[in-house]
Amino acid sequence: MANTSSAKKATRKIARRAAVNKNRRSRVRTFVRKVEEALASGDKAVAAEALKAAQPELMRAATKGVLHGNTASRKVSRLAKRVAALA
Repeated sequence: MANTSSAKKATRKIARRAAVNKNRRSRVRTFVRKVEEALASGDKAVAAEALKAAQPELMRAATKGVLHGNTASRKVSRLAKRVAALA
């Protein structure tokens, strides 16, 4: 358990940031899942639309530090490749 007041405050801050990051990560996963489902259904128009919504969300997560920038770029690239292959 934290002893000093600064350590107690740090613990509170960490808990708040963790909650925000958890929410962001969950949001990203939801958007990616929507793209995956659209790909599974085989509907290119829906998949393209879902990808268009997911891309900024992934990049925002990278900007905020929830995901590494390269990880977000890789996910976008792979999803885009799969959507393009659906044609």
